[in-house]
Amino acid sequence: MIRVGTRGSALALAQAKWVADRLGDQAELITVTTAGDRGEDAGDKSRWVSALERALLEDRIDVAVHSAKDVPAELGDGLELVAIPARADPRDAICGADSIEALPPGARVGTSSLRRTAQLRAARDDLKIVPVRGNVDTRLRKLAEGQFDALVLAAAGLSRLDREPDGILDELVPAAGQGALALEARPDRAWGELSDPDTTVCVLAERELTRRLEASCNTPIGAYARPLGDGQIELRAWIGRPDGSAWLTDRLIGAPERLGVEVAERMLAAGAGDLLA
Repeated sequence: MIRVGTRGSALALAQAKWVADRLGDQAELITVTTAGDRGEDAGDKSRWVSALERALLEDRIDVAVHSAKDVPAELGDGLELVAIPARADPRDAICGADSIEALPPGARVGTSSLRRTAQLRAARDDLKIVPVRGNVDTRLRKLAEGQFDALVLAAAGLSRLDREPDGILDELVPAAGQGALALEARPDRAWGELSDPDTTVCVLAERELTRRLEASCNTPIGAYARPLGDGQIELRAWIGRPDGSAWLTDRLIGAPERLGVEVAERMLAAGAGDLLA
């Protein structure tokens, strides 16, 4: 039996079931409650993954399924990212309007993401950003109740729950790993059948960029790579102030190896350190 560890939210369960279905009849889902599920602020992204890492180290599960964007730069001792499956739509989506431009002056936009907040304010400084918590359905209910005029969510999360957005926000640079899953485990068996080579090199380049910039979930930063063929990828990056008053963006094409570091170094040379501070 292969024990697949997951958080208990509807989205996390849908993602873990996708993995379990590909592992065959011998896979079972094991739900683990994380600090983030309990509403605790454990500091940075570890609140979503530390309990699953502990379950791996205590041999209560064989593999943990994460949203790749939630995985910290540093993993638990003795653990590795053993597979990154093919990516779903990495972009941000909007519900309640079909674009940022279509929002009325002073519109209230719900999001819990500092990255989205900064990029939305950079695009429209008249928008009022409303913090919103809860799972996808809870957030959509709050939108229906009129607590805000529009809601920004990950397109992949909506798709995995069979929900449709009103629009796709191509102008926003996604979070590193957005739309992808990451399987974490002890390196004592092979999981390569679940991994997608193109997605893997892209997500690792994104993570390399955010690691070099020492970014956390409290850093307004976007990083998105896409494969171009012939062993090359294109890496986009965005970093700005939370109020959207200043930002830097970059785009570079090259081989995946060290491309994230190269883009990070270019941004630091252009003043990203001041924005990070």
